[in-house]
Amino acid sequence: MGKIELLAPGGDVDCIKAAILGGATAIYCGLDKFNARNRAANISFDDLPGILSLAHANNCEIFITLNIIIVENEITALIALLNKLRNTAIDGVIVQDLGMLYLLSTYFKDLNIHASTQLTTHNEGQILFLSQLGVNRVNLCRELNIEEIKDLTAIGHQNNILTEVFVHGSNCISFSGLCYMSSVHGGNSGNRGRCSQPCRERYLTTSKGKDYPLNLKDNSAFFDLQQLSDAGVASLKIEGRIKKSDYVYTVVNTLNKQLKQLATAKDKKADNSDLYKVFNRDFSNGFLSGNITKDLFIDNPRDHSILHLSEVNTYATSADMEKDQLKLYAEKEAIKTTVEEKIKSLSIAKVPLEISISGDCGSPLTVNIKSPDTAFMVHSEVNLSAKGTEALNQGMVMKRLKAIDDTAYYIEHLELENNVRALYLPFKELTSIKKRILFILNGSKETIAPVKIPALKNQPAAKISPSLSVLISSTQDVSLCNESVADIYFQLPNGIKNKQAELFDLFTQNNTLIPWFPPVIIGEDYHTAVELLQQVKPKCIVTNNTGIAYQASNLDIPWIAGPDLNTANSYSLLGLNEHFNCSGAFISNEISKNQIRNIKAPENFKLFYRIYHPIVLMTSRQCLFHQVTGCEKHKLDEACIQQCDKSACITNLKKETFIIDKSKGFYHTIYNETNFLNTAIVTDLPDHFSSYFIDLRDVKTTTKTEVDKSSLIKLFHEHLNGDPQSTEKLHHTIYPTINTPYTRGF
Repeated sequence: MGKIELLAPGGDVDCIKAAILGGATAIYCGLDKFNARNRAANISFDDLPGILSLAHANNCEIFITLNIIIVENEITALIALLNKLRNTAIDGVIVQDLGMLYLLSTYFKDLNIHASTQLTTHNEGQILFLSQLGVNRVNLCRELNIEEIKDLTAIGHQNNILTEVFVHGSNCISFSGLCYMSSVHGGNSGNRGRCSQPCRERYLTTSKGKDYPLNLKDNSAFFDLQQLSDAGVASLKIEGRIKKSDYVYTVVNTLNKQLKQLATAKDKKADNSDLYKVFNRDFSNGFLSGNITKDLFIDNPRDHSILHLSEVNTYATSADMEKDQLKLYAEKEAIKTTVEEKIKSLSIAKVPLEISISGDCGSPLTVNIKSPDTAFMVHSEVNLSAKGTEALNQGMVMKRLKAIDDTAYYIEHLELENNVRALYLPFKELTSIKKRILFILNGSKETIAPVKIPALKNQPAAKISPSLSVLISSTQDVSLCNESVADIYFQLPNGIKNKQAELFDLFTQNNTLIPWFPPVIIGEDYHTAVELLQQVKPKCIVTNNTGIAYQASNLDIPWIAGPDLNTANSYSLLGLNEHFNCSGAFISNEISKNQIRNIKAPENFKLFYRIYHPIVLMTSRQCLFHQVTGCEKHKLDEACIQQCDKSACITNLKKETFIIDKSKGFYHTIYNETNFLNTAIVTDLPDHFSSYFIDLRDVKTTTKTEVDKSSLIKLFHEHLNGDPQSTEKLHHTIYPTINTPYTRGF
């Protein structure tokens, strides 16, 4: 086995120390802002220098997670943080937001960029898309199998991108970045680091007798590490930034031992028993092995450690079982105590400096710096003078040198010799001395001046007469193209490879129909989608997948960024326009009126908004019927994707119902019980959007429409044209509906 990184979670300082002690070669951790685990304790910027010193002294890298969607009013604070981070010794930043990717690749090229799992990277085109934005590492989505990982890793290597794969910890039921359940129900967006995990909640018992129908076992690739190494994967990532230090240490230590054993080719039986001694929901490698079965589920979201004893042992008496359980409880406590004691041996305390300042009038100022490990001297390039603006004194000098306290060092003691106190030195010379001290303390690395990013300008105000766009998924609705609608989009399936000929005929016979690509297109389905683009050469497409966006750009096909790309700030739009010739974008439905208002579009760039649609809460590669209504098949296969066509529903204990829908060619999808309708935006933000969009696919929710699709289109047209009675008509015609994301936002 070649050298491979073991990447551990660092939810707080103790977890970072535990990961180092366990043998992690890299750690990912979040600061107080802009990271996708707000429930973790996270670390302060003041702690960062000490953490970096400790980690680097132990041959361990530190990656900072900035992996959330950014809204417009956060851009200034984000840029300030990036300017600070580039002057630290961090080894990389982990990013989800397309606007942040643009800023990093344009203005902060010295920072290594890692694409977050929230970008759900799963096809070749996405790798190429990210490469064009300066990304040098990508976390592949958890749903991929070994062969798919191997193929994408090879593409990555050809484009100077490394891949990392999750190998242990919680499994999401939804593709990452495409789950809106927590956002819609409670306002806690997973794309903002606030997921409240409603998928793990208890539901009313299903017909299959399950109380936790969306709860998956934890991911474990313990027995697959060699295969991942053989596939060329650079980093093995452990999930768990809200887990405790004993968990982090145990998992890292166990995987580290296994990697060492594989590296030495010792013929010793792999032992994963320690993984069951800390929190787990039992384990599965179902996605990784391509064996997506009902065994991936577990009807209990709590710790499985004690139950595991009964699965691996046969007890003669209940007393024997209780004895083993008590022994495990004692082991768990012993692990915590041991880890706590080991952690005490590591310190992130800053290194104290003693600074003494001396000199005579007409000669240079001398600054002596001493630490426990080093000592050096810096001289001024300007001589001391008997005249000046302000005489040297303790407070003034400390103020000029205070930036040292923002590093891994701090000024413990500062002493000025008496003969210096009546002398003068220009402020700019003191600043120069500070920079030279920082240069030496920072390993001879120059401090980089803050980047000042040009302010984006609003385009000249222009009166916009917004058009109406419609999404369909049935060929029977193609006749709607004859209605007074600007654009008709046709939803393409996830499983496109068996539909190529049929779709080619559809688009060539209806050349005004615009292909609408889904967010997830894996393997052969992706290659088929690219072939379809090349064959049809449509006048325009909408894509929710950046891999398709990359190909459309290369083929000079005008394209619009779909709503699942979750664009929520001006720099996302600018990056898509400059790097990939994007002509327009749907603005995220997760953000509010006030968050939308300040977004600035590039010149000649169109903005789109969905005012009516069924709300997708999540998309899954797993079969969601196993735990709900049951399925005669134990394992999900290709035929399931192409042929399965059914629906069901689940209801949580708050009496909220969710619709599970599986259409032919599509992955399993969960929809909100009621549809989204936002008529207010038309008058709230006039002259903002080029087109408003309504989704008329045949998705069965509890929302009712009292008229046919043609009449519905007419009603929406009246509303866009300012009919004062249209709002009331629409809300009487379509009911019940919600628009809480628009009023609440991120």
